Amino acid sequence: MPLRTVTLLGATGSVGRSVRDIVSENPERLAIRTVVGGQDAAALAQVAIETGASFAALADEAGGPALREALTGTGIASGAGRTAVLEAVARPADIVVSAISGAAGLEATFAALLPGRTIALANKESLVCAGEAVMIRAAQVAARLLPLDSEHNALFQVLGAEPLSAVHSMTLTASGGPFRTWSAERIAAAGPEQALKHPNYTMGAKITVDSASMMNKGLELIEARFLFGLEADQLDVLVHPQQIVHGLVTFRDGSVSAGMALPDMRVAAAHCLGIDGRLDAPPARFLDLATSAPLSFERPDLDRFPALGLAIAALREGGAMPAVLNAANEVAVAAFLTGRLRFTGIPALVEAVCAAMPVTREAPRDIAAALAVDQDSRRRAASLLSQAPFTAT
Repeated sequence: MPLRTVTLLGATGSVGRSVRDIVSENPERLAIRTVVGGQDAAALAQVAIETGASFAALADEAGGPALREALTGTGIASGAGRTAVLEAVARPADIVVSAISGAAGLEATFAALLPGRTIALANKESLVCAGEAVMIRAAQVAARLLPLDSEHNALFQVLGAEPLSAVHSMTLTASGGPFRTWSAERIAAAGPEQALKHPNYTMGAKITVDSASMMNKGLELIEARFLFGLEADQLDVLVHPQQIVHGLVTFRDGSVSAGMALPDMRVAAAHCLGIDGRLDAPPARFLDLATSAPLSFERPDLDRFPALGLAIAALREGGAMPAVLNAANEVAVAAFLTGRLRFTGIPALVEAVCAAMPVTREAPRDIAAALAVDQDSRRRAASLLSQAPFTAT
């Protein structure tokens, strides 16, 4: 099988590390040629050197000099800022891994949709903010869009060649996060240290807080709606603390198929990178159900985790509401992590921003429109954040 080249967007993050592990295990099949990072020039330079990339781009333009200095003598070209990121995306590649966190990855993901490309999508915000535009563009250029989130990847594999008409519903599982068994009072008093202790995964701060609030699962429901072309009432969530079952597909005839694996992002990464011929995993990555803890499932508690309820409401309303929800949540989580907002203030701020949005606002038809909704919602969230009752005391 010929060598497949990879562009890695979000190279220094947790998904980026998983992808790098898979590539390093399969040097005869895969090679990373281009890497993109956010603000950490030193970390990106190290990744570029370790992977043998030929080009490295940093989203933060101010970090350009530090990146160039760190790569001096390596022969690796570099750039910084929006233009450099888009240059990185335009470089030849068989697979583009989109793992930039948040709405910041939207423009790069859309630009990566070129004829013949395979996009391994871990940036759920691309579909949350502009799902219709992204899916239309992918179809127009015949780009292949593969879900790299473990839940969506499991659903994708379970669905296989079955037509969507055969599907009754899909269920995404959630770990429940660090606060699954906590009372509402304990959750209200939680700070960043507690929220960042995910029981199963090591991830970036923002997505870990989203897991604690269960907003992450709500965003994944919206993502699934566009990935699989289902209606809102065909999507569901179950809390599954062991995170062995990642997704369930219920078919029209009543049968249910489950996508199962260890809670390890490298499993989904290996599937996406080996889509034209499965890759071999080391023994430690295989699931042994005989030694696993008993598997349990429960309904999410929307009273203790109102963020999930807000996301479900945005999914049902459609239009621009998912983009508004996402922008408000990003502002709220950043405020929580810096001590400006209580944990319970996250869904409260999101709800207030969503309530202030004009009900007639249509779904963004292109990336410019999606970014406009995003920026408008961020401004509204920032304004509300400075007012009672959102100020932390």
